[in-house]
Amino acid sequence: MKRKIVEINEEKCNGCGLCAKACHEGAIKMINGKAKLISDEYCDGLGDCLPACPVDAIRIIEREALEYNEELVKEKMEQAKKAQGNLACGCPGTAERKIERKPMTAVKKVETSEGEAAEALSELRQWPVQLKLVNTKAGFWDNADVLVAADCTAYAYAGFHKDFIKDRITVIGCPKLDDAKFYEEKLADILKNNNIRSLTVVRMEVPCCGGIVSAVKNAMLSAQVIVPYKEITISTDGRVI
Repeated sequence: MKRKIVEINEEKCNGCGLCAKACHEGAIKMINGKAKLISDEYCDGLGDCLPACPVDAIRIIEREALEYNEELVKEKMEQAKKAQGNLACGCPGTAERKIERKPMTAVKKVETSEGEAAEALSELRQWPVQLKLVNTKAGFWDNADVLVAADCTAYAYAGFHKDFIKDRITVIGCPKLDDAKFYEEKLADILKNNNIRSLTVVRMEVPCCGGIVSAVKNAMLSAQVIVPYKEITISTDGRVI
């Protein structure tokens, strides 16, 4: 059949990958540093990828193509979600790991050229930390107090490890740049599959950070698991407000 479909100019493509992220159907993949349309059946021809391309390498054309297959796309996306819930990208760097921390002071003394100074110690108790990458059935969730933090909070607040990460399992994400609905579903899965003792959310004061709060609250409602909840807001100049 003849229909509208995307066409990618590989000579213009600079390999940024923004179009692949913008394609909700997963029709575009980065292969050998270039964007490729992997199947006509995945492309709906609506062109959500066009505004994402900074070099105008994508256009909508009309040509003979296989019909858009919505069921095939749904199946593909479900498979991707399942894979992400277990070991998101198959990369060894995302492998589940629990980190044992011995009771100690949050700082240690070190000698510097200017004398003795305090060095902060990590309080991180598990790996990975990205909400997209964590296994919802990992062993470290058992009987855990969980910290759900917006990415920017750890950069804005100096005592983040000592005040928030310590004694908690930590996951981070950005509600503005990522899929908040996916966060909600993944957090609901964590709550359903594990004995979670409490949830602490740390967000920035900016309005877009409200998405991570909504994701956590909606996850509890969706999972029908309500646990003690605490919400902390950090100002852009690094204060708890």
